[in-house]
Amino acid sequence: MKDSDGLTNTEGLNLKLRKELFIVRTVYTADDDENRAIAEGAGRISAGAVNSAVNSPWVRNNSDPQQHRLLERVVEFGNMKLAWKQVKKNKGSYGIDGRTIADTELFLKANWLALRQTIRDETFKPYPVKRVEIPKPGGGIRKLGIPTVVDRVIQQAICQVLNPIFDPSFSEFSYGFRPNKSAHDAVRQARKHQEDGKQWVVDMDLKQFFDEVNHDILISRLGRKVKDKRLKRLINAYLKSGVITISDGYLPSEKGTPQGGPLSPLLSNILLDDLDKELEKRGHNFCRYADDCNIYVGSRKAGERVMQTVTEYVEKLLKLKVNKEKSAVDRPWKRKFLGFSSQKVFGKIRTSVPEEIIKRFRGRMKKLFHEGRGRNVARFIIERINPVLRGWLQYFYLGLSLKQMQTFDFWIRRRFRCLIWRQWKRPPTRIRKLLSLGIAQGKACYANNRKGPWWNAGIPVVKQALSPEYFKRLELYSMTDNLKRLRITLT
Repeated sequence: MKDSDGLTNTEGLNLKLRKELFIVRTVYTADDDENRAIAEGAGRISAGAVNSAVNSPWVRNNSDPQQHRLLERVVEFGNMKLAWKQVKKNKGSYGIDGRTIADTELFLKANWLALRQTIRDETFKPYPVKRVEIPKPGGGIRKLGIPTVVDRVIQQAICQVLNPIFDPSFSEFSYGFRPNKSAHDAVRQARKHQEDGKQWVVDMDLKQFFDEVNHDILISRLGRKVKDKRLKRLINAYLKSGVITISDGYLPSEKGTPQGGPLSPLLSNILLDDLDKELEKRGHNFCRYADDCNIYVGSRKAGERVMQTVTEYVEKLLKLKVNKEKSAVDRPWKRKFLGFSSQKVFGKIRTSVPEEIIKRFRGRMKKLFHEGRGRNVARFIIERINPVLRGWLQYFYLGLSLKQMQTFDFWIRRRFRCLIWRQWKRPPTRIRKLLSLGIAQGKACYANNRKGPWWNAGIPVVKQALSPEYFKRLELYSMTDNLKRLRITLT
């Protein structure tokens, strides 16, 4: 029996179901614009978006991704709008085209429709990334690639489409650049492995991972779930866009994925997911954060065996290099993982921050205080000191003790007293300032001495005048008070 459109009942029902399925697939991005906030930096997507995607038709086991036009989803207006918001929020420098965030906003308003068409037509060509080299804390050089702002927006849009497809199948022990997972979660899991008796660690360092990624292997891993060949070609264009250096000019990129763009973290997780699955298949206890991978075993002999077999797997199948100088089998409290270490105290495992990390931070603060000479102290505290103290504490609070932070607060206040003493310069000025801060005439005369600023910053008269309450009124960030607060709110 046929209906008014000339279709049989069965054909009409099938057509209706296909239309409804299409509506479900296409409405997702448009309706969830404001809810799909990016989690913890470029290349990430919110847990809400991932959870929504898990229930969506295109990532179910019985779904064929080839039927879906993923490139259209990338350039869809709602997805690009969300990508732009995230790139703008992350700020960052300009690429080789010289366009800042503000310049790019004007450019996109005027040229977005034409740019979107070039992406659809596959005539779009990414700019080479600007190569920047920064020193590593432990020595060596880290090579960063800064894409143009336009390329960062497109890469972010690609991540927002691919993340919900790939993330649900990633290992639960992979913590890098994923929604609802963080470095703190990786450190906590590492401690749990040790508490379960795995008190030897295979600390595997992948040599220049982001510079050694094999493009063919990466694209093949990507192709397991991405059947849209146009999107794969766009990603491959980004991989092969090349770099611009000050000394050598343009250099082609035959391998590697530039560290610094929104796409690199996701691609690294896609490639290393094979390693995660292999470790799970062998029953190993491990934690991985991007290219930092620790495997926990029960003895040195087991660790040496795991180091050998996993190294062979990584080098032969993934075509990556293991840095044998930095890799080792050792006790966890003799190694560092994501800047943290462990301590075994009366049989209990505790997370700690190595002394060298604290010393390095003190050195950084010393350089920062040099900038404060001649500046308004209250403004210097709010604009320069507090953000650095807050960021460092919020990362390392898991391994810090109250006693350490009390000592650090004392040192910071003495640094400020030294800075202020220098600003007061002459003895008459110093005496007048001390008197204005409530110091008696007899005690204020102690300011008339030939000692240096650091010595004077520690004498009782100056400590009384520039007391902890004085700095509290200036809103100096207290490491001790905020460590207590973080332990209450985040544990």
